[in-house]
Amino acid sequence: MKEKVSSFIDENRELLLAVSKEIFDNPELGFEEFKASKLLSEKIQEAGFETKLGVANLETAIHAIHPDISDGPVVAILAEYDALPGLGHGCGHNLIATAGLGASLALGSIKKDLPGKLVFMGTPAEESGGGKIFMINAGLFDEVDAAIMFHPSATKNYVGRGGLAVQAIKIEFFGKTAHASSEPEKGINALDAIIQTFNGISALRQHITSDARIHGVIINGGVKPNIVPDYASAEFYVRAQDDNYLEELLNKVENCAKGAALSSGARLEFSEVGNAYMSRNVNKILGEAFSKNMNAIGEETHTVPHGKGLGSSDIGNVSHVVPTIHPYIGISKIEINGHSTDFAKAANSEYGNEQMLKITKALAMTAIDVFTTPKLVEEMKKEFAITKKG
Repeated sequence: MKEKVSSFIDENRELLLAVSKEIFDNPELGFEEFKASKLLSEKIQEAGFETKLGVANLETAIHAIHPDISDGPVVAILAEYDALPGLGHGCGHNLIATAGLGASLALGSIKKDLPGKLVFMGTPAEESGGGKIFMINAGLFDEVDAAIMFHPSATKNYVGRGGLAVQAIKIEFFGKTAHASSEPEKGINALDAIIQTFNGISALRQHITSDARIHGVIINGGVKPNIVPDYASAEFYVRAQDDNYLEELLNKVENCAKGAALSSGARLEFSEVGNAYMSRNVNKILGEAFSKNMNAIGEETHTVPHGKGLGSSDIGNVSHVVPTIHPYIGISKIEINGHSTDFAKAANSEYGNEQMLKITKALAMTAIDVFTTPKLVEEMKKEFAITKKG
């Protein structure tokens, strides 16, 4: 069966490369991935999957089920396809989408010989918005036994990499305009309050755990130097490896903003924006199965070095609902930064695409293991029961 899915992917490489390029050439922001979701839903539907576009009240979310269903595990292959503002696919989601599609098509070609149910899910807005969370809340993961996807990295293949919980926040200050030179004493400077908030957070960073991250940008800082700004705003991401500690950090950040409001006289509005992403619940049993399949196609896998920084994703929320893998696969021969123009170039390079095709095989092969190995399912579920956070 693994040889068959590998051959299918080789035979359909031009189709998959065309899908990857089409998504890359037409980057779309979260919840606006209309071209990508239409393309993916058309391709999966052409293969006989019972396909719905626009599930979970999201126009660009996809849920597709292969019609050959029998008793056995339910395996969901996940795809992401949103881009970054200004960078396009500087996170390589065109490769994620194509690999998810390719693995699903390959598995679909032999599904009549496999037990269980095969599901393809197109999950929008991973970068901001958390489409997977909407799909969880809509019950689309209720019957799933294993969720499988990959993510590009720079040069190495990492299995078992964790992720930080994250909450986006918006901080707004409302002051009072005045002439900044002739009557500054009559104004209340909202920008001063924002700057004091940044300074407070900079001091706070000395006294938080080493895994935590607090980073932000000023969205609005006034209109002219000779007008005291009566409105200023900033957006921050607050991250931590522990979900409970994230709540503590949010309170500390809010206190920094409250202190700035008191000292400046500006009125504060502090709000959490969108869904919180949970920390990642790594399923080692399922990850080991993936590593064996990677090794079988000639690719080495590595554990994440101690101290290497972590990002955040709504796959974390999925990983506390069902056993999940989210390995990172190198798409560059030289070190490059994530969320960069160099990463975008790698996501459309010959090497990056060849790596994607390899990983598509490993994803499909791992799904076959889940479908056909009851002991693997039992062990991954046992581990999941211990590690999930509800």
